[in-house]
Amino acid sequence: MTENKKYEIAISTQTQFVPDQSDESGERYVFTYTITIRNTGSMAAQLISRHWIISDSNSQVQEVRGLGVVGAQPLLKPDESFEYTSGTAIATPVGTMRGSYQMVAEDGTQFEAPIPEFTLSVPRVLH
Repeated sequence: MTENKKYEIAISTQTQFVPDQSDESGERYVFTYTITIRNTGSMAAQLISRHWIISDSNSQVQEVRGLGVVGAQPLLKPDESFEYTSGTAIATPVGTMRGSYQMVAEDGTQFEAPIPEFTLSVPRVLH
């Protein structure tokens, strides 16, 4: 087995617009996102912290860093997954999110799990 297969995390996302918490006239668009983090490597790893880059259509960028996710620092054994839902607000009907999770494997190796960019979009804005 190659060394890099030890430290492998797969991340999938789902987003949803939250109209009752949004205010279009006030340029506030609220979205929830559900993230599934799966350890596809061969060694247990713990999620320690997160780094998000959130951009809107006006090129306004927010960076968010913090410990864990939703108050947790899940330890994922091989083939285990952790799912959580959180939210964000941006000033335009369309934006993007991307980032990374900082992980520590049970052997002490620190590595990053990249979060592929995904789109935040009010329904019917993007075709």
